[in-house]
Amino acid sequence: MTERESEIIELLHKEVKPALGCTEPIAVALAAAKATEIHNCISSDGGNAAGRPFTRLGREAQGALSPFAAIGICITVEVSGNILKNGMGVGIPGTDMIGLHIAAALGAICGRSCYGLEVLKDLTDEDVAAAKKMVAEDRVHVGLADTDKLLYVKVTVKDEDDTSWAVIEDDHDRIVETGHNGDIQDLRKGCDGEPVPDKTIRDYNLSVKEIYSFTQSVAFDDIKFILGDRDLNLALAREGLEGSYGLGVGKAIRENQFEIFGDDFMSFAMGMTAAASDARMAGCKLPAMSNSGSGNQGITVSMPVITYAIKYKVGDEDLARALILSNLVAIHIKGYLGKLSALCGCVIASTGSACGIVYLQKGTYEQICAAIKNMIGNITGMVCDGAKVGCAMKVASGVSCAIQSAVLALRGTCVTETDGIIDRDIEKTIRNLGEIGSSGMKSTDQLIQRIMVCK
Repeated sequence: MTERESEIIELLHKEVKPALGCTEPIAVALAAAKATEIHNCISSDGGNAAGRPFTRLGREAQGALSPFAAIGICITVEVSGNILKNGMGVGIPGTDMIGLHIAAALGAICGRSCYGLEVLKDLTDEDVAAAKKMVAEDRVHVGLADTDKLLYVKVTVKDEDDTSWAVIEDDHDRIVETGHNGDIQDLRKGCDGEPVPDKTIRDYNLSVKEIYSFTQSVAFDDIKFILGDRDLNLALAREGLEGSYGLGVGKAIRENQFEIFGDDFMSFAMGMTAAASDARMAGCKLPAMSNSGSGNQGITVSMPVITYAIKYKVGDEDLARALILSNLVAIHIKGYLGKLSALCGCVIASTGSACGIVYLQKGTYEQICAAIKNMIGNITGMVCDGAKVGCAMKVASGVSCAIQSAVLALRGTCVTETDGIIDRDIEKTIRNLGEIGSSGMKSTDQLIQRIMVCK
């Protein structure tokens, strides 16, 4: 493996990982878990003497759930507007509830910060009951933070004697500050007090051309880990088809495949991808393989490629390479948008899957660029109005557009630079999309948040 290949694989591991539940409320649960671990650790040994780093105790040291819920702990959650928007209407795993209040309570009661975006994977029915009791007793308070950050969470856990907190910024699992009473640990700085370098997606200096070249040349053994996409997201899709989740978009497509949609690849891909989103957004307890901090984006970037491989019996190596391409294209585009914006993430994710489908049909670099331009020329304006079960409909629309864009690209059809925001140069086209989503739609984002809060 070359040094550059290692660097790109590092980026993949950073941005493609399992996540249980919608990642905005899960970020709140993660911060709540960390703050509670600090509170329990410090309270149990009487302080943080000699500047010793905060460490967590095992769950057995937290006490039984009922005593924990009864000792008078209160939780305060402060979040950016985008976290609030994406946490208001989405189901929380293992519960029949939505929103940030129950997510914070569960994080405090049963969360383990060492699990990252799977912080709630140990939850039990007893945990859910205790969390619901905490919320019902009005011991969880959620409000907007005074911050310019698009992704910001601060959770404070407090009783009569002690106050502990944890702060997450920029990435859903990036804890940047912890504290107990007056003792603060700024994790953005090293032991010498100097800032710790935070490598962003754009610092990797990717391009579509390099992504395509990497996809073709990297050793299969070095990328076979990406087949975890298939394992997790296909399980979610099957759960969505078998159960009753959300709006049942995926199930409706698959059950009407003969009379309305047709028994073809497009309806198969739309149905399976939407079914995975149905299950996830309604609170299914199965994890998704996320992309760029979003489970829905991870589903949308991978399931159309996976369903193509199933329908046309594609081998593991070709599938892995297509998933690498799909994921990296989405990550690359996301680097110009940021983790949260007013632009629906399925636009970016389905652009990645369009590239993966082109690759599986032996498409060229030029055809992959054409697929990206076709996507950007088509559904760029789709807005994000929060995470919710209705996202499955947007996911299905994104998949349909991805397949349409791939088919056109393979036929030599490409939106030209005379059209709208499309440029002759593929990287400039991607930057145009990023500028619209990150800067141009700021006022749209604020308006969407205001409408949602005032309903």
